[in-house]
Amino acid sequence: MQNTTPTSQQPNPRQAYYDRIAKDHMTPLWEVLGALVPKSPNSPAKPALWRYAELREQVMEAGRLITAEQAERRVLILENPGLQGQSAITQSLYAGLQLILPGEIAPAHRHTQSALRLVIDGEGAYTAVDGERTTMRRGDFIITPSWTFHDHGNLGDQPVVWLDGLDIPTVRFFDAGFAEHGQSAAQATIRPEGDALARYGNNMLPVDFYQAPSDPTRVFVYPYERTMASLDKIASGTPDPHLGYKLRYVNPATGASPMPTIGAFSQRLPAGFETRPYRSTDGTVYVCQEGEATVSVGDTEWQLQRDDIFVVPSWQPLKFLAKRDTTLFSFSDRPVLQSLGLWREARL
Repeated sequence: MQNTTPTSQQPNPRQAYYDRIAKDHMTPLWEVLGALVPKSPNSPAKPALWRYAELREQVMEAGRLITAEQAERRVLILENPGLQGQSAITQSLYAGLQLILPGEIAPAHRHTQSALRLVIDGEGAYTAVDGERTTMRRGDFIITPSWTFHDHGNLGDQPVVWLDGLDIPTVRFFDAGFAEHGQSAAQATIRPEGDALARYGNNMLPVDFYQAPSDPTRVFVYPYERTMASLDKIASGTPDPHLGYKLRYVNPATGASPMPTIGAFSQRLPAGFETRPYRSTDGTVYVCQEGEATVSVGDTEWQLQRDDIFVVPSWQPLKFLAKRDTTLFSFSDRPVLQSLGLWREARL
């Protein structure tokens, strides 16, 4: 019987076939099926930690090298080591540390990407969204919904740093990015500070106001003091064995996520509490706002301190041991996965 096994002198008929169909821009599915349809998520993103206390001077150095006006947004991107060159912290999310110095203005613009801010360091700055300013205080969760004009300024006497979180990779995936500069660096103030919170954030709404669940919230600041008060109040009960005491931020008008592409959460772990392992399909970015804990992500373990930032890729087991009362802020792409029927969790 004739031997049909390719040798070093014989051409490989499959490879010759692949080379031939490549000229017609085709490729064989069977060579990549396992990667395209995996048995479980296998994200290229890696667990990673950024210690703000160690990075702060590098953030401040950026302020000596370029102005907020020159940069438009003076931000150091937190780039996942498994996604180098993609300006991404997970496959669907972007994160960065933004600095604004006293007297500076980050000029007004708008874009289709949705954004959140979590204030980490300093006071005296503000964010303006569609004509209303809010003073930025440590721990405040502030959002700029898709296609809303926003600018930042610092009226105080100290640098202010916050964590930016955006859905840039998601919008890039859909090739749906648009941006526009404002007519002036700072927006004209058309509503007093606190107006949106009063209209939409106190379990009341304007009588003729209605929103679709997919619309972003009109409440664009969630004050840290309110978050802490809620966590303090519920922390007297029995903690969830996998999550501790965990709440999600919502659009008060609909109960849905504040933004259709990004979910945000706040979590309290009592001193000495150890969570059971937990994993979910939403890649998640965490910030330690208060306390100290040991955190395990897959096979990686860190000692977590105040203002540390870390990322948990999709389907990586997560576990905490709180050394002191610990408060965590987090954001993820969970609303997108839930709307597509792709979100899954496992309580191990």
